[in-house]
Amino acid sequence: MRKRQAGFSLIELLIVVAIILVIAAIAIPSFLSSRMAANESSAVASVRSVSTAETAYAASYAAIGYSVALTDLGDGGSSNCIASTTQACLIDSLLASGIKSGYSITYANDGNTPSTGYTIHADPLTRGQSGRRSFFSNQPGEIRYNLTAVASIADPVI
Repeated sequence: MRKRQAGFSLIELLIVVAIILVIAAIAIPSFLSSRMAANESSAVASVRSVSTAETAYAASYAAIGYSVALTDLGDGGSSNCIASTTQACLIDSLLASGIKSGYSITYANDGNTPSTGYTIHADPLTRGQSGRRSFFSNQPGEIRYNLTAVASIADPVI
């Protein structure tokens, strides 16, 4: 009598593969949605960090007011940062670079000397993939959002 070979049949393997594909089709959109939500949370935290750092910078360097550039708030990538007007050691070098967690962070001061105002924008690098909403803040520190375009002072507060 012949021995039957141990193993799975082709039909059994196809059924398992089909089940795995169905589970993946359900799970991947949820994963992408949660990743976008995490990126948005990170962008809001980044805007809040820059706003707080600007307040500290303006208090430390009253003759300058708010910083000239976002990089002025950074630590220059150094672990033993010595604070100055162009390297205030208030935010990490990743945030100071202007790109973090799928968002582009842009900063501009009002151009006055001393500077009395600033704006911060956080926009997704690819809207709908790295994030849905854009964020905006200025010297009062309120964070505003827009679902379809660059956020501004006219948009709703978070």
